[in-house]
Amino acid sequence: MTRLRSILFVLLMFLFAIVTGLVAWPALFKREWSLAVSKFWTRGTLWLLKVLCGIRDEVRGMEHLPTGPAIIAAKHQSMWETLKLTTILPRPCFVLKKELKGWPIFSWFAIANGFIFIDREAGAKSLRDMTNQAKERLAEGAQIVIFPEGTRSAPGERLPYQPGVAALAKALDVPTVPVSHNSGEYWLQPGPIKKPGTIIMTIHPPITDVSNRKQFLRAVEAAIEGEEETAA
Repeated sequence: MTRLRSILFVLLMFLFAIVTGLVAWPALFKREWSLAVSKFWTRGTLWLLKVLCGIRDEVRGMEHLPTGPAIIAAKHQSMWETLKLTTILPRPCFVLKKELKGWPIFSWFAIANGFIFIDREAGAKSLRDMTNQAKERLAEGAQIVIFPEGTRSAPGERLPYQPGVAALAKALDVPTVPVSHNSGEYWLQPGPIKKPGTIIMTIHPPITDVSNRKQFLRAVEAAIEGEEETAA
């Protein structure tokens, strides 16, 4: 039954995206409109996830949720955190791999929303491009969402934290808010299976000291991986 419900959810999620994207395509001409459509779709998708798959969520630390320019450094285990952060952040701007530009409808709205696409093979040039685009988005009041590990990780897996988040934090001079969660325990990857349960997302206090890159990265990793007490 879990498998059938999961497959039904995936089918309805994509159908909902297609219908929403085609009906609301005029929203692509204005960022506020395209973002509103994106939030509508993510809320609807999370509702489907709860109804069909029995996955609920709880967000802790909402008092740390930024309302203005900031960097969100989030754990990446599944698609769920992208949906949830789109829903709760006022003006989310995700840093995404350039390959996602090939996805129809999704990429239309991602571009309209001002999301940042990067070439992970371009090295220093990619970092410069990301920083320049992030500055433009911050001037609009956005929250830049980046996944410090650079890719999706499985529950319990520890991937090295990439220096990009530290370079971005230093260049932008805004608080960095670590975000942890356990979505991978319920939104399984790879495959369609969604296990019933409650995903816990925690928004941690912002980190503002970027004077020492290594210490900054350790603090971000410690918060996300549940080791705040060792961050000092």
